[in-house]
Amino acid sequence: MEKIVHSDHTVYPSAGVLFVHVLEREYFKGEFPPYPKPGEMNNDPITFNTNLMGYPDRPGWLRYIQRTPYSDGVLYGSPTIDSVGRPSVIEITAYNRRTFETARHNLIINIMAAEDFPLPYQAEFFIKNMNVEEMLASEVLGDFLGAVKNVWQPEKLNAINITSALDRGGRVPLPINNMKEGVYVMVGADATFSSCLREVENPQNQLRCSQEMEPVITCDKKFRTQFQIDWCKISLVDKTQHVSTYQEVVRGEGILPDGGEYKPPSESLKSRDYYSDFLITLAVPSAIALVLFLILAYIMCCRREGVEKRNMQTPDIQLVHHSAIQKSTKELREMSKNREIAWPLSTLPVFHPVTGEIVPPVHPDSYDNTSMPLMQTQQNLPHQTQIPQQQTEAFLLPSAFCGGQVFQS
Repeated sequence: MEKIVHSDHTVYPSAGVLFVHVLEREYFKGEFPPYPKPGEMNNDPITFNTNLMGYPDRPGWLRYIQRTPYSDGVLYGSPTIDSVGRPSVIEITAYNRRTFETARHNLIINIMAAEDFPLPYQAEFFIKNMNVEEMLASEVLGDFLGAVKNVWQPEKLNAINITSALDRGGRVPLPINNMKEGVYVMVGADATFSSCLREVENPQNQLRCSQEMEPVITCDKKFRTQFQIDWCKISLVDKTQHVSTYQEVVRGEGILPDGGEYKPPSESLKSRDYYSDFLITLAVPSAIALVLFLILAYIMCCRREGVEKRNMQTPDIQLVHHSAIQKSTKELREMSKNREIAWPLSTLPVFHPVTGEIVPPVHPDSYDNTSMPLMQTQQNLPHQTQIPQQQTEAFLLPSAFCGGQVFQS
């Protein structure tokens, strides 16, 4: 169920001056039915959608922020001189997340021209301990402008624009130690910059900023109690020193020049012959490879000298020496196959294992060295005396039993 309420509210901001409009949840609670049980507090979650009437988004200079469905929404921005005299109707649609009902209000913005627009001296401060919705509060912004006016001491001072650090490429802060995202605040004045604001341009402070150190600013204590300013990011702009390079844009009629009658391509496409492409991509590389193969085959097969040609070109004395070396090498190899080597005495037993007598060394001619084991066992030793084995079985002969004696056999 959608409930549409047409209620127009008109505001008159000035060009070049910060515009802030708060969308209060308490104002829209009356548009939705209360809780079904009487006595309960009506604290429905409400979100807002803002857009220019007839368009899906807001004007380029207007921003909107709402942290949670239980906080108020804020429209803020700095109107441009191009929007002067053209009223903008902003459609504000409130969504009740409990009942899924909506309420729509219209905000009419009539931008007025400022007499001293733009202010010639502008300074932009970066406040590290503030979020954008906290800075947009009227009392907080008033305290900051009061501190700036005390340091700058101009006759006229206005807040020009407020921008979140996230819109300048900053990172979302970690959810620890109540860290804030930071906010840029631009103010303008009609008086030249004070000596305190000029201190950041000193070479000593510039060196400290390049080394990521805090510069020494004498008037920082006037902000430190409530606002933590990053003086290395302060920007001072003197509009009186800048020469305007604006060029008037001559707008045409919006009609393109006549390029003649449009001729679309034909529906029937001409067939293409790929025979020449085949010859270029396949036949030509194959022919080159065949020629290279023939050249290599001629070099490897037809240009070989051979053994006969080598012997014909070699002197006879070298051939005789070569054949003599080959013959001697062959004879040495044949002799190495038949040579016999006596077994080392360290591998033969010295004492007889039973009698303890000294065993004479075995002559190498008395055995075959090819089948002789490295270590001789007791069965292979000469002059070995067999140890009589004890009989494990006894046989009783009945006929040999006499006189109470038993003979064993």
